Amino acid sequence: MAHVFVYGTLKTGQPNHQVLLDGAHGHAAFRCRAHTLEPFPLVIAGEHNIPWLLQLPGRGRCVAGEVYTVDERMLRFLDEFEGCPDMYQRTRVTVAVEGPASETVQCFVYSTATYPPEWLQLPHLDDYDSQGEHGLRYNPRENR
Repeated sequence: MAHVFVYGTLKTGQPNHQVLLDGAHGHAAFRCRAHTLEPFPLVIAGEHNIPWLLQLPGRGRCVAGEVYTVDERMLRFLDEFEGCPDMYQRTRVTVAVEGPASETVQCFVYSTATYPPEWLQLPHLDDYDSQGEHGLRYNPRENR
């Protein structure tokens, strides 16, 4: 079993969350809400308004998300779903669990080290919501 930190369309209430609930892909269990210990740039970019966590630790903001415990089958599915390693790369990140305990968890995260330089100039978010005030609605895969 592995921990995966999700910060974008896979979070509860977001457009792709259902893939974590689909047992045909493997097993995923919600563990906790958390945020990255280090700041990262989280931007919405591209023609489909996709949230991207840029692999630039120390820049941007601490990013809120959720931690899931997943089995190997779900991890392989998520690699494919996230276009790993071409679109996103699966790396490790330390997150701080929300709540009274000061627990940290090592997680996999899907981020990218390959992006156009102008993405650094985009607004950095700390908590993605596809329906947020940013007005950049995510375009689901089935509509592309």
